[in-house]
Amino acid sequence: MTVIDVFAHVLPPKFLAKMNAIHPQILDQFPYMKNALLTDLDQHRTSLPADHQQVLSMVNLNPEDFVDADQAAELCRFGNAELAAMVRANRDVFPAGVAMLPLNNIPAALAMIDEQVAGSDALVGVQLFTQALGRPITDPIYEPIFAKLAAIGAPIWLHPVFDTHKPDNNLTFSWEYELTQAMDGIVAAKYFRKYPQLKVIVHHAGAMIPYFSQRIKYIQSAENYADFHKFYVDTAILGNPRALELAVEFFGPDHVLFGTDSPFGIPPVGPTAVIEQAVRDMAVTPEQKRAILQGNWQRLMGAMQK
Repeated sequence: MTVIDVFAHVLPPKFLAKMNAIHPQILDQFPYMKNALLTDLDQHRTSLPADHQQVLSMVNLNPEDFVDADQAAELCRFGNAELAAMVRANRDVFPAGVAMLPLNNIPAALAMIDEQVAGSDALVGVQLFTQALGRPITDPIYEPIFAKLAAIGAPIWLHPVFDTHKPDNNLTFSWEYELTQAMDGIVAAKYFRKYPQLKVIVHHAGAMIPYFSQRIKYIQSAENYADFHKFYVDTAILGNPRALELAVEFFGPDHVLFGTDSPFGIPPVGPTAVIEQAVRDMAVTPEQKRAILQGNWQRLMGAMQK
């Protein structure tokens, strides 16, 4: 059985070169991105275990944080084209990629979804972050993106970033809190009710939601509680089968997909082996394990093609 990792990262070298041309040594601002597996495709391929594939999304080197609206659109369009070319040239290990969008240029972002995602044989959705330009991703300015993606049936990959208004961010806990807040914002905005075809794949197993599900049930409305169950989540919590069981219990065995955050988490090649072992150690049925490792992704993509 081929194991499909739905949340793995790259930094395509030509896109990085364009960003470096604008801001020389740009990765000095992001030391964790100085990882050869992000930019060297041969090393990246070699790092994969046999019978494993990865759905590729960009690391969060987002053009809108550095350039104006027109430049951001140009860079995102270029980066998406490079990522799509990587997928098409390496179908055996990269079945799909996830587009980036210029969040300081919403008209261009919407056009990009039509031109580079809808009907694409390579880019099957977009990655959004919990914050963009100092606003939560549920700020009304970004809502047209949710509406557009729901209309075409393409998923959103939801990835955390730090809240720039907070002085005490840390990698251990802050990203999980930001994911939780963004999920709460999506539910509070009633996006799942306004856009019934909306699909959101949340990094890090849905963050705090499974653990605090009963607080949601008794503090929020029944409608909100039902909407929280509509998220898809990955398994990228660096192991911990009991915690993954909570995710399956809350979101359902058909809404949990294998994802690792590779090549980050556990040096030198990422946490694939650790997370896969945690899935195999879960107290769920063999059929549910196969669904997490492969089948749920295949069903999700099959639903898009109908």
